Order: sequence, then structure tokens, then C-alpha cells
Amino acid sequence: MPSQYTGAVFDLGGVLIDWNPRHLYRKLIPDETERERFLAEICSPQWNLEQDRGRSWAEACSMLRAQHPEHGELIDAFHLRWREMLGGPIEESVQILHELKVDGVRLFGLTNWSRETFPIALELYDFLGWFEAIMVSGQERLVKPDPQLYRLLLERHALEPTRFVYIDDNARNAAAAGELGMHGIHFTNPAALRDELTALGLLEG
Repeated sequence: MPSQYTGAVFDLGGVLIDWNPRHLYRKLIPDETERERFLAEICSPQWNLEQDRGRSWAEACSMLRAQHPEHGELIDAFHLRWREMLGGPIEESVQILHELKVDGVRLFGLTNWSRETFPIALELYDFLGWFEAIMVSGQERLVKPDPQLYRLLLERHALEPTRFVYIDDNARNAAAAGELGMHGIHFTNPAALRDELTALGLLEG
């Protein structure tokens, strides 16, 4: 019996791409406690999210340097050495993406990502070219889980939400997609994703 689903929307970081600032800051701050405090309190997820929302890196780093001048070089590294936060593709997830592509499943990306750093990912990862389109939060000046960002993707590409699954490593983001009619999947690991997509009929068992 054919699946009711004809497409999949993928988050990128944490699902297909191993992005983690610790890949860089393990080199810069050897002490784990100090490193975790820096990433929680200074270059925090909330601070980084504003770059995902469209704030420039120049503005973001300048603001933090003014507040924490003793950490100026560490703050600037978040942007200047951003490429070193990429651990590479999550190969098992990319294999799933490839199988969906081969089977003719429609593929879209929806990512919280700075518009200034996203071109680096496009340069590094050929599989990003498999998507019909990728919506980048920094370009739209909206971040997940704002429902307006999901609606923008659906409306711009005339997608019927009930025909799509949405995959994200952030449970809130997956739930937000579900509230708009997509089948939200909270990504925990590639094996679990494969099992769920198989159960939904999007992958062969």
C-alpha cells in the first residue's frame, strides 16, 4: 500500500550535519568546566540564535566583546573559525536522504542557520544539492519553532502539509511542524529515523 506521504522536510544541523561549537572550543578552552560555562553564558545558544534570525556576525561579536573584553579572541573565533565547528556529515542520515531521493520522495530543508555562514555548508556538502529548496532562517529573519517560518515554506512551494514528514533533532521544532499538519519526527539517531520512515512507508523495510 502506497504511503500517504510524498515528501520530507529535513532540519540540517544535528540531523544531516554534525555542527557543534565544542569541536572548535575543545582546542581553545581545554578545561571542560570553563569551556561549558563560556558556551552557556557568553557565546550561548540564545546569542547564536540571533545570528540564525538574521543578526550580522559583526554586530553580534562587537556586542559581546564590549560586555566581555577579556574574552575578545574567544568570542571572535565563534565567527572567524566557524568552519571548525563542523564535524562532517552524519553519514547514516545522508544515506537515508539518498534513498528517499532515489525513490522520488520530494525533499526540502528548513534550518536555523546564519545567512553568512550557510554558504560554507553549501560549499562543503554536495548532498545539500539534492533538495528542491532549503529555507534558511537567517535569510527569512524568522527562527524555528515560529510557525510563520514553517508556513512560509509550505506556501512558497505549495506543499500540502499532511503529505510531508518533518525531521528535527529539536523536539519543540518537530512538534511545531506537527501542529501545522506535518508528521513531526524528533530525530535521535539515524537507526530510529530509518525505523520510523519505514513504518510510515517512505522507506522499504
